[in-house]
Formats: sequence, C-alpha cells, structure tokens
Amino acid sequence: MTEHILKATCETVHLGGFSSALKPALVVESGDRIHVETFSGMNVYQKAPPEFVPPAFREICEHLPGDRRVGPGPHLLTGPIYVKGAEPGDVLEVRLEEITPSLPIGFNAIRPGWGALPQIFTEPALRFIPLDLTNRMAEFPPGSGIKFPLHPFFGILGVATDETARSSIPPGLYGGNIDNRQLQAGSRVFLPVFLPGALFSIGDGHAAQGDGEVNVTAIEISMNGTIQLILQKDLKLTTPFAETPTDYITMGFGQTLDEAFEVALQQMIRFLERFTGISVEEAYVLCSLAVNFHITQVVNKPQKGVHGLISKAILPKTVTL
Repeated sequence: MTEHILKATCETVHLGGFSSALKPALVVESGDRIHVETFSGMNVYQKAPPEFVPPAFREICEHLPGDRRVGPGPHLLTGPIYVKGAEPGDVLEVRLEEITPSLPIGFNAIRPGWGALPQIFTEPALRFIPLDLTNRMAEFPPGSGIKFPLHPFFGILGVATDETARSSIPPGLYGGNIDNRQLQAGSRVFLPVFLPGALFSIGDGHAAQGDGEVNVTAIEISMNGTIQLILQKDLKLTTPFAETPTDYITMGFGQTLDEAFEVALQQMIRFLERFTGISVEEAYVLCSLAVNFHITQVVNKPQKGVHGLISKAILPKTVTL
C-alpha cells in the first residue's frame, strides 16, 4: 500500500460535473491510501469573508483552466483518481477513514427555483456560518442559542461514466451528489465501476446537514479527508451501497420520492436475501419490521434520494463485503 497526498490545485480539481475525458489527477493501485484536499464555494468566493478563501482556493477560483470546467453544476471536485485494474462491472470500495473541515466557516445558500419550497422562498440568500471546530458545534441563527453538532461528510463521492459532461448535481448509479449524512468517517461506500480506472472524484464537503437538505444546501465547507480505494472484483453491485460502524445502507434515486424509496427498498431486499440467506418474502417482511428509510435529499434535480438502514446489531452474523 502506498500513501498519496492529493492537494487541490488547478491541475487536480474539476468544476461542475464528471467527464470521461478528464486527465486523471492521480493514479493509484487498489488498496492505496490518499490524503485528499477539497474546496467548496467557488460560485460564492467573491462574496465570502477572507477566512473562507485561502490562497490555494483563490488561485483555483481565478485561474482554473477551461478544460477542467466540465459541467453546469456548482461543485468543485478533486480528482479524478484512476485506480489501476478497475474495469466496468467491478465495484470500487471507498473507505472513509478521516473527514475534517479545513476552515472554521462554511456557507448556506438559497437558490431561486431550487429547494423543497421554491414557490415560497423565491429570493436568493447567502449566509456564511462560523463553526466551532474545537467543540464541533455550530450556532444558527447567530446569537440564538440554537446549537447543533457538526457531523462532517463528503456530499459527492462518484465515478465517471461514458459521458463527457455529466452535471455534478444529480446523484445516480455512479454515486455522485449523494448528500447522505450517514457517510461519515468510519464508513465504507461501494460504487459500481463504468470505465477503466473508475475515475473517482470527491468533494462537496458538508459540516452539518439534516435529512432532506431542504433549502438546497447544507453548511457547505472545504474539507480534507483520508480515504482508501479498494477494488472488489466479485461483489457485482449495480447501485451504490454503504456500511457505517452501526448499519448497512441501501440507496435509491428517482425523479419522485416514491421512485427513490422503491429502489432503496428493493435493494435492501436483495441485500438481505443475498447476505443473510432468508427468502425474498421474508426479507420484505423484515424491511417492514426493522429497516428505517430516510429521505436523503429532495433538492438535487432531477433526482431525489431515499436510503434504508438496517442495524448490524439485529443480524446473527457478520456480513462480509
């Protein structure tokens, strides 16, 4: 295993989407560990306080080459990372070892036409929110006494497909803008591979987010992480899947919550049938008795997300993935 450091620079990030045509920012072997740097907020940096825009981020904002601008989304992603030996049909396991906000400030934005209630909240609004990184807390509104814990995670974990300009906004079978707050340090994410090398990218750091992400953003923040990328040749997943220290998670994406829920439910049934040995009907019943389904997000047009969690504590044996 080799350790790599992947800093965010004009040569190692890309804006707005995923592309099969992008030059890899890093080439690794399966099992390598990467210490990765990400920045968020390129679309708001000119309105940000100085502490939000360190020199390396400003350099990217002002000098990112045109060929690293690949889609219409607002997200700045670090990558892609080429994993030697990865082939279509494989599964890329992403081990999230460490996730750490790199700045003591993040932002939240309301975008006209977006969010869960665009017909009510029609005006744009941008807020920069200080973070107490020592105590891992945030207060909002400022001075209100309403405080909540920080639970940092990467909103985007995804691989490229054969598209040369896929927007970073909607999630899908490739992962992408999952925005699942469960995927914190100590978790594993499993993504189907569509292209040689997988071409994995990461970014969209969130310091805190509620399920749903209803106003279209969380506390968006620049984030550093340590990840390990491992090829799984025999897993044969067709949709993203995850494991946390306490739960197994299936994910569903669709243009309605009903569609997304149905996919997440079907994937949970398949997981239980395959890895616990119970029948399809028994798995369906167990989902009604013991699986908790959550709205992941409702704002990443055109895809909404639902995820299902089953506690490891109720299973009689360890599932090996």
